[in-house]
Amino acid sequence: MTVIELFQKLLRFKSITPDDAGAFDFIEEYLGKEWTCINIDREDTKNRFYYKKFNDNPQHLCFAGHIDVVPPGEGWSVDPFAADIIDGVITARGTQDMKSGDAAFLYSCKHAKDFDGTLSILMTSDEEGEGTYGTIKALEYLKEIDFIPQYAVVAEPTCEDIFGDAIKVGRRGSINGYITIKGKQGHAAYPEKCINPVHNFAEILPKIAGHNLDNGDEYFAPSKMVITDIRGGMEVTNVTPDNLKLMFNVRNSTNTTRESVEEFIHKNLEGLEYDFRTTQGSFPFVTNKESKVVKAMEDSIKEITGVTTKHSTAGGTSDARYFGAFGIEAIEFGVINDTIHSVGERTTVKEVEDLTAVYENLIKKF
Repeated sequence: MTVIELFQKLLRFKSITPDDAGAFDFIEEYLGKEWTCINIDREDTKNRFYYKKFNDNPQHLCFAGHIDVVPPGEGWSVDPFAADIIDGVITARGTQDMKSGDAAFLYSCKHAKDFDGTLSILMTSDEEGEGTYGTIKALEYLKEIDFIPQYAVVAEPTCEDIFGDAIKVGRRGSINGYITIKGKQGHAAYPEKCINPVHNFAEILPKIAGHNLDNGDEYFAPSKMVITDIRGGMEVTNVTPDNLKLMFNVRNSTNTTRESVEEFIHKNLEGLEYDFRTTQGSFPFVTNKESKVVKAMEDSIKEITGVTTKHSTAGGTSDARYFGAFGIEAIEFGVINDTIHSVGERTTVKEVEDLTAVYENLIKKF
């Protein structure tokens, strides 16, 4: 089975979150008896950890990904699960995000002749959903049995304009804020008898909206306060509201914490009566540019494609954040990211073959 045949096979599983649709049974059979499979299922989520110890060296490299995809939606020009090749292009749900990466690392690991240590593969069926019982639970279990990898490559699509032009060496965190400014409802004709939270907050809004909470660094852009929702009142013209509610999001670098965001808000709302809470869905991480996995990936990309790759931390969240939280030196590298989650998601045969070649080369460099 070629890597493209493997890719097509994976695409034909209708593995919409959190259903693997039988893909994991196929993968276990595909890897064969030389690979040990650990089932780490939690609630409705299937997690699989496959590994092969080549020798007793403690070096441990893990490839990671998810088998689940978002629903296809309407308006496709082809069957989104047929995975046919037309003029060197495969248009199907999951081509970029991320069964191209899955196929590439499964093929590369299966055909690895030698490795100085342990190769492993961690996959989940719930990355596109809440992810509550996915990769994080698998890593918690691996920590319990003292089998946490040193290095990880998450096969998310990372390239921007041409294949090989970007790897992710970190991700920003995400902090959400919820504020209720309290007031006293009244008649608009008698503003002196009211406490108008809109008026009270109006002079504060410019001080926080779009504010950079840090200056950024070589890895991250500044952590910016982004207001996402403001609402108050009863949609009438003669009644002032008794409260004003707003929400914000901060995609934070390692230079800004949840505590510093809360301190910033409290400082600016001093003198007002308000309720305020924050949540944090993910935490920032960065893998040092001197890490073995970073350098090996850079060299592999250059040798296979001739492209000098750049380091990026842009974009939203991915399961790479969980690896970072466990102290694993993690990076992401995959095909071009320009049609993920869209109708007509697609990638090329050449990109998948080149991605496989990069992974094969990476394994040899370890």
